[in-house]
Amino acid sequence: MDLDKIITDIKKLYNHRYRSIDKRVTHAIDETQNTLHVDLTALNLHEMKALSNTVLDLECEKVHDELEELISQKEAIESKLHKKRQDLQNIKYAVFEAIESKIDPTDADTLSKLHQVKLQSIDIFDILSQTVESAVITSIERSKDSEASENIQEVIKEITYQAIKEGSLSTIRTRKILATILSSVIDIAEASPNNALNILSPTLKGMRSGLLHSIERFKRRVAYMPLEAKHILIEDYDNIMEDLNQTDTLFMQVIQTQANESSPEIRQILVELNQKMHLDLEELVVISKETAGVIREKVSNFTKTAVEKADTALKSNKAKEAKQMGIQAWGIAKEALGNALKSAKNAMEKK
Repeated sequence: MDLDKIITDIKKLYNHRYRSIDKRVTHAIDETQNTLHVDLTALNLHEMKALSNTVLDLECEKVHDELEELISQKEAIESKLHKKRQDLQNIKYAVFEAIESKIDPTDADTLSKLHQVKLQSIDIFDILSQTVESAVITSIERSKDSEASENIQEVIKEITYQAIKEGSLSTIRTRKILATILSSVIDIAEASPNNALNILSPTLKGMRSGLLHSIERFKRRVAYMPLEAKHILIEDYDNIMEDLNQTDTLFMQVIQTQANESSPEIRQILVELNQKMHLDLEELVVISKETAGVIREKVSNFTKTAVEKADTALKSNKAKEAKQMGIQAWGIAKEALGNALKSAKNAMEKK
């Protein structure tokens, strides 16, 4: 059998005038059998694959080309979007820098208000990455060798805690924060390979402590949640419980993912540290289970009447006011992150 000739003949006789795929394909098969005298039952695997792929290519060619064009357009658009996002961030930074230049550096109250607005206006994860880089480099440059690791661990703990504490403990958000922090530190470690272990080890410990501290805080707050918040807790119960039950897995996955994207030297260090961290994560598992238990107990005490009252309360003027205050608190929390990091940096500079 001349397979190449048969494939060429199938392409010639394939009739696109039929409206349905079924008609076009069955007509091609009929022509292959009757006109080209090909016995389908006699084909081996290689020949069957060649024939099938020929028909697939003929049938999918137009849509495939359209898809390739769309993918090309998508990549171009994504590239433009990324550049525009960067341009937007740069413009925002320039605007705030210009405003700040007109404020007396000793006017702490006005600067605090401006920084709060700034933190509400720019990408928190962009700030997070830059803040981590600045804090770790400062810890290395301004500390004695014996103190550098301790300072790195403490500043990473504080950054992790401040970034996580006021928002959701969802897996997606927590993973992004931890990955952003670790990725920033890896960049520094890549540039200082001889000191990589002394940079990465305290970083992972600081991240673990910050996450632990955040969950502990969340557990304490559950007991004092207002009725409105408890209602929300019930609605998101399954997600919260699932996330709390896999914090240790999440932590190790973040490390492994970042290791896979790093140089062989950094990957080896992270993999070894990740294996050693297994026992260190026991406390994280315990506090997560305790928090899940507290939530489970709280939710179990809610009755249908309590939920109905919560629905009514959410429509009240007091609830609307509380919502507005919550929005304000979000901005204050971001300001607190900036102030805490600035204080930590100033303390390190004094050293």
